[in-house]
Amino acid sequence: MSDPVRICLPAEVSVLRTLPVGTPVLLSGPVYTARDATHVRLVADLDAGVAPLDLRDQVLFYAGPTPAAAGRPAGAVGPTTAGRMDAWTPRLLAAGVAATIGKGVRSAAVHAACVEHGAVYLATVGGIAALLATCVRSAETVAYAELGAEALVRMELDDFPVWVAIDAHGNDLYEMARAEWAAPTDPVAGGGCA
Repeated sequence: MSDPVRICLPAEVSVLRTLPVGTPVLLSGPVYTARDATHVRLVADLDAGVAPLDLRDQVLFYAGPTPAAAGRPAGAVGPTTAGRMDAWTPRLLAAGVAATIGKGVRSAAVHAACVEHGAVYLATVGGIAALLATCVRSAETVAYAELGAEALVRMELDDFPVWVAIDAHGNDLYEMARAEWAAPTDPVAGGGCA
């Protein structure tokens, strides 16, 4: 595996868009958390021309950070299953969102939207929310506070670990892994029991 690429947002968002599938990345800078309820509100507000922020070159993280704990601005912050946001993602990418962060596979519509808009999907590890929270330097609710954990929160990250799971050309790390694991192995060449 190659060494991680360090990306500072928003200055290097254009570099993020060029990385090939499978690239490990350490993200620093602002991202915005957004889960199901926030997506509903954000798309409605975007369509009404009253979105709470300019989405161009922003990164959306599918997460609901827990309240501050252990001296950190977020007690825990883990990725939500990205496929739950697929219905809204093409509209948000069309509005300029450069990248999304979550876990799991995406739909064909999201693949197509990544290619059309030069966006990427970044995956991070689920189940380690407390550890991921150590990479959060600040967390501030910017909209939809009434949604609680699903509010739109601006988080400042420092070396947050992700991998390019869908690149701007539509290459998909999950599909590649599935194909690799499904390929028959030759016990003589290695990779099986003889």
